[in-house]
Amino acid sequence: MPSSSPTIELDQTFHHRTTTHTYQIRWTSLGNPELPPLVFVHGTPWSSRVWHNYAQSFAKYFHVYLFDNPGFGTSPLGQPLPDKEELISDEVALDADLSQQSAAFAALFTHWAQSWRHKPHVVAHDHGGLMTLRAHLLHNCDYASLCLINVVAIGPFGQPLFELVAANQGVFTGLTGPVFEGVVEAYIRDASHQGLGAETMEMLKGPWVSSEEGRRGFVRQMVQANSRSSQEVEDMYPEVGKKMPVRIIWGQEDRWIPVETAERLKEKLNAREVVLIQGAGHLVMYDQEGKLGVELGWWLSQVRPM
Repeated sequence: MPSSSPTIELDQTFHHRTTTHTYQIRWTSLGNPELPPLVFVHGTPWSSRVWHNYAQSFAKYFHVYLFDNPGFGTSPLGQPLPDKEELISDEVALDADLSQQSAAFAALFTHWAQSWRHKPHVVAHDHGGLMTLRAHLLHNCDYASLCLINVVAIGPFGQPLFELVAANQGVFTGLTGPVFEGVVEAYIRDASHQGLGAETMEMLKGPWVSSEEGRRGFVRQMVQANSRSSQEVEDMYPEVGKKMPVRIIWGQEDRWIPVETAERLKEKLNAREVVLIQGAGHLVMYDQEGKLGVELGWWLSQVRPM
């Protein structure tokens, strides 16, 4: 992201409570509230910062929404309720299939929807794909369209690093200083095909290396990623493309999720098409910012209500 791009402050807080946790999700919106809503969903280990340039551009034509998932960016991790610890098993605490994050997003979505006159268009990256699909299929969140970009949505999941961290969680949690920072930076660097500038790298890795809480959070995300599951919803995927237009965009040089996954996902979802962006890895928004902007602009111009 160019250094001239101003930072967007997430100046609103959505308070959400479940049977076991409380959440404070930071969010904001840009543009005219009378325009059709457009929601950007980020993945891991990122935040809504990856969408700032696009949010500022599309706010001319849509009412754009940005938010940080719990435990990412400016949104703190969900906090266990007093005297509820006995209900929080290791599986629930790990949230292996992103069920808690998906439910929190669905609650935020429902809160937003109270003021909408149109169904929203949704753009999701990485595990934001599984989140938005779960929110739609399990929590009745209706979208006008869905655009999925290099998403986590169908198995098998995992990278060798995920397995290594999961098997040695205590070792990685104990790493500090330049050693831990080097691990985080190498992991993030692998998501880009073109390479990331120093300022962008600092922004992406900063939340995970600047505090003890951040370091624990990064390790937690790696362990969680090793245990992802989409089994609860994959059999329901064929219905998605029947209810709304779905487009899949993929960075052709993605080293995290093979490009072949895009075509498999298209068939599963009954999506309209797959668009491959050459010269881009997993972080398409940085590798080929202009090309992704063109593809998003074309797509939204086709599905936006007149």
